[in-house]
Amino acid sequence: MRATPDGYSLLLVTQTNATNATAYENLGFNFIRDIAPVAGIGTNPFVMVVSPSVPAKTVPEFIDYAKANPGKVNMSSPGTGSAGHIFGELFKMMTGVHIVHVPYRASFIPDLLAGQVQVGFPTVGAVIEHIRTGKLRALAVTAATRVDVLPDIPALAEFVSGYEASGWIGIGAPRNTSAQIIETLNKAINAALTDPKMRARLADLGFAPLANSPAEFGNYIVQYTEKWGKVVRAANIKGE
Repeated sequence: MRATPDGYSLLLVTQTNATNATAYENLGFNFIRDIAPVAGIGTNPFVMVVSPSVPAKTVPEFIDYAKANPGKVNMSSPGTGSAGHIFGELFKMMTGVHIVHVPYRASFIPDLLAGQVQVGFPTVGAVIEHIRTGKLRALAVTAATRVDVLPDIPALAEFVSGYEASGWIGIGAPRNTSAQIIETLNKAINAALTDPKMRARLADLGFAPLANSPAEFGNYIVQYTEKWGKVVRAANIKGE
């Protein structure tokens, strides 16, 4: 935020920057006001996974199981206010299930594999090998539609109408960076996103390219911040 606005000090921005705007009361800066949007890079779906110890094989079965066992199903996440936490809270709100959030400061994947916790909403990239080997059961991806990397896994919206939750990454710059510098960077980033090797690498990581103009990326951030700010407030999430 305080760096020289010369185009050489840039910020890799993510969905967490947007949700932190609501989760933290005293950040000391305004993400939307103080960081100029440069360009999107990609969006990445998350995936609802359960330990094999959970009997549910589908989202409806999981909802029934959770409702039959209120407060006995634990939802793991990388920490309070993380995307995995907030995406799970939206699921709870839209389905009316009572599952207990268990925040981790280190990886929660080992405990999920062991059945110490029952459900999580991690990125696809973090658990795709565990899904392929059957060590974790994927019930649904959180994107609005199915994704190429897990074509046989349904989207949550197929069972919970209107559910959509995706992460994203992009580039930001200090707010006083000139429009010319931002435009130059935007064109270079968008050009890179057309490179087949870059697209293939992003796909391997579970990302879909997010090519847009600086203004479009700024609008995307504003809409995302508003959408998830409502969830953060409704769930009374306070960043740690």
